[in-house]
Amino acid sequence: MMSLPFFGFCFALAFAALGRRALALAACLVSIAVLLTLFKLHATSSLDIVL
Repeated sequence: MMSLPFFGFCFALAFAALGRRALALAACLVSIAVLLTLFKLHATSSLDIVL
């Protein structure tokens, strides 16, 4: 799951290199949204620690 934002940023760089500015910006914004969603899921998950 954590690789999804990195693939998105890779696509954004590829679109920027090809001159597709709108697609690069969209891929970057989607990648940031996915990254923030994954962080929210990680930060709010409970730990199963038995002491």
